[in-house]
Amino acid sequence: MSGSSARGGAVSRWLGSLRGRITVVTVAVAILAVLVTGFVSVRIVQQSTLDAARTQLRTQTQIVSRLPASLTLQQLENRVHLALSDTKVGLVSADGVASGPAAAYLTRGNIRALLSGARVSLTHKAAGGSMLVEARRRASGGAVVLAVPLTSVTSSISQTGSRIYLALAIGIIVALLAGALLARWVAKPLVETAKTARRMAAGERGLRVAPHTPSEVADVADALAVLDAALATSESRQREFLLSISHELRTPLTAVRGYAEALQDGMIPASDISSVGQTLVGETERLDRFVADLLELARLEADDFSITRAPVNVAELLNQVRSAWQARSDILGVPVTVRTNGPPPTVVTDARRLRQIIDGLVENALRIAPTGTSVELITSAAPGNTVVQVRDSGPGLSAEDQAVAFERGNLRDRYRDIRPVGTGLGLSIASRLTARLGGTIGVSSSTAGTVFTVTLPSH
Repeated sequence: MSGSSARGGAVSRWLGSLRGRITVVTVAVAILAVLVTGFVSVRIVQQSTLDAARTQLRTQTQIVSRLPASLTLQQLENRVHLALSDTKVGLVSADGVASGPAAAYLTRGNIRALLSGARVSLTHKAAGGSMLVEARRRASGGAVVLAVPLTSVTSSISQTGSRIYLALAIGIIVALLAGALLARWVAKPLVETAKTARRMAAGERGLRVAPHTPSEVADVADALAVLDAALATSESRQREFLLSISHELRTPLTAVRGYAEALQDGMIPASDISSVGQTLVGETERLDRFVADLLELARLEADDFSITRAPVNVAELLNQVRSAWQARSDILGVPVTVRTNGPPPTVVTDARRLRQIIDGLVENALRIAPTGTSVELITSAAPGNTVVQVRDSGPGLSAEDQAVAFERGNLRDRYRDIRPVGTGLGLSIASRLTARLGGTIGVSSSTAGTVFTVTLPSH
């Protein structure tokens, strides 16, 4: 039972495969074509053979009708049998008297037609077998009748039909082999491509799929190669990002652990405990920012990320941002200003998420803006859109930097030893939040500083 079940399962899997389906379809179409061709061919052969037999019998009747009237029925039979051995002969006298075995197949109407000059051609069906009958008027008067058993004709048809059926059987066998070979040829590149895809799913990278035909399979192979390259690039960036984040997490953790061990061992004087506590608070805040940014990225990539839309006065929102960063900007000597071009615009969006975007951009700007410069928040209305800009007077970004500014960790990795940097996640979060709000974010930079522009649909 288990053996038959295993065989049945193998057959089911084979039939469910592309190779199996191509084989079945090819063979089915070939068998159908062969059967239709065979049926039509046999019918054509049958009709052609009957037509040939009747034509031959008609010719023989015409010849016999021209023989002298003095020949007896037996003499006529002897002459006819020289050409057609199984032919029966009959005569009809001028006064309508029929004689001979072939004449028995004529009706009175047939005899009258013959004597009036018409040619009679018919198939006589009887219990003993059907006969092909041809009759023709004789020049000397009366008529001659020839009849051939239909079995003598069908025997040759059967022989021809057997040969046709043999040829069809050979054709079906060839179709089976051709279908199997065609299925193997078509499925082979797909099978190889599938194997490569499974290796990619297992973590292998840099795999190359050999070029194949047809072109559709080649397109699949090319797409798989592009996917392989994209996965390799993405995973490389993820590794670099994780290594970078791990390094940044380890730094405050090391400081926290060092001070904790020093406190445990009683090595920190009582007078220094307050400053140590401030250091520990600062380091834990750094850790908290990292964790918060990572969690925010995870939420942005989730399907259930929620957006609560309502009318928002953008000018008021920017003033709230300025007030929130007032203390920090005063310490840094970089004031935050707000400018509204035209009437204060209103946008239907999520105020909390928009505030999160602007706060992130302001934090980046304050980090790099030189003392004595300013960070400007500008808002304006465009046809169908509301625009918010965060402008700083920092060192700016190159064209290459602008192209990757919103990819997580890229700018941080480039400038970590050159200028103050954050977690490397802020601009990526801003980009994803803007997209979730249905807007766009861009950056432009020059020697005068950098401008981040957020464009949101007004409704």
